[in-house]
Amino acid sequence: MKLHREGYLIITIGLLILIGIQGLNYYLWTLHDLWWIYAILTIGVLVMAYLIIQFFRVPKITYIEKTNEIICPADGKIVVIEEVEENEYFKDKRIQISIFMSPLNVHANFNPISGIIKYAKYHAGLFLVAWHPKSSTDNERTTFVIEHENGKEVLFRQIAGALARRICYYVEPGDQVKAAEEFGFIKFGSRIDLLLPLDTKIDVKIGDKVKGRKTRIGELK
Repeated sequence: MKLHREGYLIITIGLLILIGIQGLNYYLWTLHDLWWIYAILTIGVLVMAYLIIQFFRVPKITYIEKTNEIICPADGKIVVIEEVEENEYFKDKRIQISIFMSPLNVHANFNPISGIIKYAKYHAGLFLVAWHPKSSTDNERTTFVIEHENGKEVLFRQIAGALARRICYYVEPGDQVKAAEEFGFIKFGSRIDLLLPLDTKIDVKIGDKVKGRKTRIGELK
């Protein structure tokens, strides 16, 4: 496991704050009548440190690519699988699969397939809760399209949630990318949408808990 570079500054600031709290704790400990406040604050410090590290962790996973396989781009839970009209890029019907990422999930995002980045666009927007039906179209988001070597294209979106206030991405149109390589990061609760061709074989169902770079979403036909 490693810590994501997007967390370095936050982790440093967090640790300085925690050290300050612990300094106050030591003072309270010297005032014996307030030992119970010291105990509560110490537990709070340990919980905060754990949550910060938990959020920015990136487990080490080795992915062996399989022909036409769509690999999960993020940790989380499948909350939507439905046929929708995609109006930004394809202008036609696609299968939408949405993955909700809670603050306890790994928040690094990974390419679902290998290919060439054909489209990448950032959209300013709202910060509705990530499971809201309109979050896909109204929230702050980025949209990407990868063209696979078989000619099929897959669209995927990073969508900010009520807590997410920064979407980071590291790819541009024309980039050659590999499945399971990192393409971005979303800070705090958020969502990833996949828009797939209608004939895609889907291997997940609503309610499934999925892992980025481990769970097979489906297969391009």
